[in-house]
Amino acid sequence: MLEKSGFKAFDVRKMPYKKAEKILFLGVERVVGCLCQRAAEEMEREREKHRAEDELLHIRQIKSAGLQDSTFFDYTFANCDEMHPCVQYARRYVGHFAEFQKNGQGLLFWGNVGTGKTFLAGCIANAFMEKNIPVLMTSFPKLLNALGGLYSGEKNEYLKSLNQYRLLIIDDLGVERDTPYVLETVYLVIDERYKSGKSFIITINLSLEELRNPADLEHGRIYDRIMERCVPVAFSGKNYRIGRGRANMENASGILKHETV
Repeated sequence: MLEKSGFKAFDVRKMPYKKAEKILFLGVERVVGCLCQRAAEEMEREREKHRAEDELLHIRQIKSAGLQDSTFFDYTFANCDEMHPCVQYARRYVGHFAEFQKNGQGLLFWGNVGTGKTFLAGCIANAFMEKNIPVLMTSFPKLLNALGGLYSGEKNEYLKSLNQYRLLIIDDLGVERDTPYVLETVYLVIDERYKSGKSFIITINLSLEELRNPADLEHGRIYDRIMERCVPVAFSGKNYRIGRGRANMENASGILKHETV
C-alpha cells in the first residue's frame, strides 16, 4: 500500500545493524540490534523528503483555496519587473508584515488601469502563501456573486468566514455597478474586515483625490474605512498591460508570417 502511494517502505529486518546491545525493558533484560549510522541517516533523509513533499502539497492546497483566478498563480516576485517603482513597497510589506498586522494595516494600490496593481498584489499573496500564511485574493464581482444567493444570516456567516485569512486582497474595487444593493454589500465586506482588526489590500482604478472626496455618503463611508487602515501607494506611468499585449501580438504576428506549410 505504501509503495502504491509513492512512499518507500522500509523493511527494518533488512537494515544493517550494529553489534547487539542489552537494554532493560519493563523490568526484563532484552538483547536488541541497533541500526547502523548509514541506515539511520538514510531513514532520516527519507523522512525529510516526505516532510518537504507534504509541505509543498499543503502550499498547493492553500493556493488553490486562496487564489480565485488561475492567472494569479504566476504573479510572483520571481516574475516581476524589478524596475517597477512600486516593487519595493510590496516587498517591504511582506518583509514587515508582523508589524503591519498588529494594527490591521494594509495597502491601497490606486491608479490607472494596467499599471501593475493586480500583479503586485498577487506577488504579495503568493509570497505569503509560500510561507504557509493563508491569504484570500479575490475581486468584488466574485464576492457579490457569492453573497447574491444567501439569506441575511448566511451572509453574516460568509463575511465572518473571510476572517480566517490573515490577509484579504480585494482586486478592482469600483468596477461593479453603483446600485444601492451593491454599495451596501461592498460596505458590509469592508466593514466586517475593518472590525476584525485584520489586514487587507485593495486595488482600485481611482485617483487619491476621488477617494478623499467621494461623490456621496454611500461611497464616502466605504472609502473612509479603507483610507483609515490602508497605506496609499500610487501606480502611474507605464501601462504594463498594453506592453504585454503588444509583445504577444508581435509574437503571434511573427509566427503567422514565418510559418511554412
